[in-house]
Amino acid sequence: MPHPLSSLGLIHTLVSLVPLVAGLHGFARWRRIEPGSRSGQVYLAGLAVSVFTSFGLSSVTGINPGHVLGVLALLAAFGGAWLAPRLGLLGRLRPYAQTFGLSFSFFLLLVPGINETLTRLPVAHPLATGPEDPVVKAALLGWLLVFVIGFTLQGLAIRAKSRAAIQR
Repeated sequence: MPHPLSSLGLIHTLVSLVPLVAGLHGFARWRRIEPGSRSGQVYLAGLAVSVFTSFGLSSVTGINPGHVLGVLALLAAFGGAWLAPRLGLLGRLRPYAQTFGLSFSFFLLLVPGINETLTRLPVAHPLATGPEDPVVKAALLGWLLVFVIGFTLQGLAIRAKSRAAIQR
């Protein structure tokens, strides 16, 4: 029987659905998380609240890998959203860096989510026993492949848009 969710765990789970939905909306509409859009702003705010609520959750004392992933997701998201577009030294790489940061943060957001979902559902007989379970490892490998293919396609779209703008 899986461990039941605490009150904070339930709040964290519900809050974590906000950046998930906002990010999926951005990918569906713009093929990226667009930080200037309403869904992009909701994504960034939801990600921050999700990460901050995760700090109160841990089955062990101290910092755990989920906390580290949360901080990395925040750095990637806010670095991509606000810092990358302002770094002149990146030149033409700025849109790639922005897109990578936001997409990578979305990838990181779901890494602990995949583990938690597979070790808790279905409630009577979860699909996995923990992060080292082959089911979790296979799911995370699949998620990594989705990220790599997705960012490759995003990069190709940025390049095509840049080339079309030059030809005008």
